[in-house]
Amino acid sequence: MDRFDRRRITIEAGTSRPHDEDEWRGVLVLVEAGEIELRCALGGRRRFRAGAVLWFSGLDLREVHNPGVDRAVVVAVSRTRSTG
Repeated sequence: MDRFDRRRITIEAGTSRPHDEDEWRGVLVLVEAGEIELRCALGGRRRFRAGAVLWFSGLDLREVHNPGVDRAVVVAVSRTRSTG
């Protein structure tokens, strides 16, 4: 029985992925490859490179953008949700 769920998400170069707060609640995020830029609703931006460990919830994010020329890969890790 796995205690953690893991998802690998690819963001192609120059593209963005809209942020959904509910999708990222309780999730630890590892930038596995490339670079991402977190873009906040009020215009703030911050870049993170491969090796960064962070979270996306509670940051008022608008989108996750890949500013690089290579694809970015993030791994999302969360506790397995109980079904009973």
